[in-house]
Amino acid sequence: MPELPEVETVVRGLRDTVQGKTIKRVDTDAPPASIEVGKSFGKKRFEQVLRNRTIERVDRRGKNILMRLSGEVTLWVHLKMTGHFYYVPRKKPLEKHDLAIFRFRSDRDQGECRLEEMVLKFNDYRRFGRLRLYDNEELMLQPGMAKLGPEPLEMTADEFVELCHRSSRMIKPALLDQSFVVGIGNIYADESLHAVKLHPRRVTSSVSRKKLVELHGVIQKMLKKAIRNMGTSVDSYAGVNGQPGGFQKYLKAYGREGEPCGFCDRPLIREKIGTRSAHYCPKCQREPR
Repeated sequence: MPELPEVETVVRGLRDTVQGKTIKRVDTDAPPASIEVGKSFGKKRFEQVLRNRTIERVDRRGKNILMRLSGEVTLWVHLKMTGHFYYVPRKKPLEKHDLAIFRFRSDRDQGECRLEEMVLKFNDYRRFGRLRLYDNEELMLQPGMAKLGPEPLEMTADEFVELCHRSSRMIKPALLDQSFVVGIGNIYADESLHAVKLHPRRVTSSVSRKKLVELHGVIQKMLKKAIRNMGTSVDSYAGVNGQPGGFQKYLKAYGREGEPCGFCDRPLIREKIGTRSAHYCPKCQREPR
């Protein structure tokens, strides 16, 4: 699943391509579970609500993409496992898993001339992605938004230490919990814990302040570096321009089970902790007693 750096890359791509454009029409071929329209719009369909609205701003909250539309409306998008936005020429043939096509008022309509008309496609071959429309007040009442934790790039070290010390839970599942801190998933949790030599089963309240300050710094540094490299492509992730990310070449733990640890050469292992897998070094990241 795309994590904070990948979603931030997509958001920046959307800002560069569709921010400021007015939606002329949206064509959908998505399962009912993929599209949701808030109660405030009554019986209006997804396509009806979007028509003639301008994309005024594109934001990110954790792993969520928020397209702020004219009329105090937000298109809330979660890419889930395989969702993608692609900005492509209108004449490009549709693909099997194109679930929504956003068509915009052409530059010609606005008194300009453009060589090629472009569209925004939402493609998702596993069809787990979500496109949801809410007015702004209703949006903030939704559990998936209201219960989100703090942004890791906006937290101070003191705030991170306090957050960890006021709970007693294994640190890897805590980092994955979007109500604890947003945007971090398996990749950056494994990488950060390996970098500071913390076992994924360590209980948050038992970790020293010094080590948590170190972890906070590593998380911020790693997320920023991943954003500069346009994210990590280990499966199907790509940006709005179709280009994959480049951070995968810096991975030291995630997906490297059986390979030597960069600190001690002992083989890294993969173990299920809670409901998710963790990659770590059994020597450098000693299991708590």
